[in-house]
Amino acid sequence: MKLVVFDVDGTLVDSQEHIVAAMTRAFAAVDLVLPSRADLLSIIGLSLPQAMERLAPQAAASLHEAMVIAYKAAHNGIDARHASPLYPGAREVLELLRERDDLLLGIATGKSRRGLTGLLAAHGLTELFVTTQVADDHPSKPHPAMLLAAVAQAGVAPQDAVIIGDTSFDMDMGRAAGTRRLGVSWGYHPIAALTAAEGLIDRFDDVPQALAGLWGQA
Repeated sequence: MKLVVFDVDGTLVDSQEHIVAAMTRAFAAVDLVLPSRADLLSIIGLSLPQAMERLAPQAAASLHEAMVIAYKAAHNGIDARHASPLYPGAREVLELLRERDDLLLGIATGKSRRGLTGLLAAHGLTELFVTTQVADDHPSKPHPAMLLAAVAQAGVAPQDAVIIGDTSFDMDMGRAAGTRRLGVSWGYHPIAALTAAEGLIDRFDDVPQALAGLWGQA
């Protein structure tokens, strides 16, 4: 049995507009200058406290805390009708993989439990995943804790699991956890940053073939 763990933002869903809007609210709440869009996208995948520290390194810890609160308030105001859209082919491939008797599906994300639960419900994907690991319960990526928890919950060995993600945080997390690693080209980090990836995927439709190649399946 193999476990396929997906990152969410930049891998399953294109959430950049919601994230940038929430970050704009967070920086306005503490009267700090908003970083560039490129800088905002570069921290997607990190847990919120670590993201705020990177984006505003000179700010006091109390300001970082206030920014996290403002960000969550802005993001929680997004209702299910305006959930971040799935990338093309994501739903079809997830459903295809879920039907296989040799695979289990999981999630490892910097989102909160509330955010992930709402997103999966909005897209009708809740029942597809046997393990969902979120920022509420673990250190931020690239720490391997959430991926190791997913492997343990699924009951597979690390070498029988793969993380599929769009950032260097995902790839470094997988390397630290001892899992396999596949990067996607449609997300928020440039391909050149995915140095720990064992392979790259350009379209969601290519995921099954990439998995077969990873584990030497016919």
